[in-house]
Amino acid sequence: MQRYAQKLHHLLRSLLLLSLITATSAQAAEKIDLIIDTDPGADDVVALLFALASPQELNIRALTTVAGNVRLDKTSRNARLAREWAGRDEVPVYAGAPKPLMRTPIYAENIHGKEGLSGVTVHEPKKGLAQGNAVNYLIDTLKAAKPHSITIAMLGPQTNLALALIQEPEIVQGIKEVVIMGGAHFNGGNITPVAEFNLFADPQAAEVVLKSGVKLTYLPLDVTHKILTSEARLKQIAAINNNASKLVGDILNEYVKGDMEHYGIPGGPVHDATVIAYLLKPELFTGRSVNVVVDSREGPTFGQTIVDWYDGLKAPKNAFWVESGDAQGFFDLLTERLARLK
Repeated sequence: MQRYAQKLHHLLRSLLLLSLITATSAQAAEKIDLIIDTDPGADDVVALLFALASPQELNIRALTTVAGNVRLDKTSRNARLAREWAGRDEVPVYAGAPKPLMRTPIYAENIHGKEGLSGVTVHEPKKGLAQGNAVNYLIDTLKAAKPHSITIAMLGPQTNLALALIQEPEIVQGIKEVVIMGGAHFNGGNITPVAEFNLFADPQAAEVVLKSGVKLTYLPLDVTHKILTSEARLKQIAAINNNASKLVGDILNEYVKGDMEHYGIPGGPVHDATVIAYLLKPELFTGRSVNVVVDSREGPTFGQTIVDWYDGLKAPKNAFWVESGDAQGFFDLLTERLARLK
């Protein structure tokens, strides 16, 4: 009888272990339902190719575009170009806000070129935009979504999501997490001494998103300026020797020159692509939960992200602030994904 009980115990234990392994595998294999909001932009296009090359992990519902690095018509075309280059024409692209909530529009043509894509020749993509507006798409999709099921990657100014939240605050129910490339604390700014471009372009929109109560993760200049190109890393991408790697190589070789010269650094950051790496492999990054405030007052600190890193104010922690990352791990992952494309 005792032997029978022991056998039963071992059997039950084996079944429990098997069920735990199965549950863990299923969880690991679960795709992220993702909307990418973007203003392409050189580093945005690299990020989009990175994401579109990862269908096993990322179920990309749509790309939504916003004015930012260049005008809306150009960001929308560049998003469609990235889609075409990745061979993912089934992913819809919705055009969104042509200007910020309140401030005068600014662009970054001095960094990204007049077309938003230095280093490569642009053309009109074969497939057009999806019918409808990005803001309405966000509202409709998030209202209909299962609770806390959709992740939003924000690679540009946060205008589209802010407009959606202003019109329909209850859409927060559908949002799992918003992962933002933006802001700066330890690093200092890249458009003013204290402000990062995406936040400077529409700080009022960032305030709306911050105050919405959604789960927020920020990948600021603090981390993107630690994940730099190098001659060896660019050779690593070039060695793939497919169309995608050639495009990325041509874009980066041109795009990083400005930052290398301006900051006196040995390589250049690929800002927006860090968001995709974080979604695919968060263990590459470290940070902490903090209180973040955006300064939207006119003056020298306009667009600054004020981060209470040491919790001096004891204020509610409203964001996870990524401060460091594994640079080689990032480029290894990017290389592996670009190799999946043509």
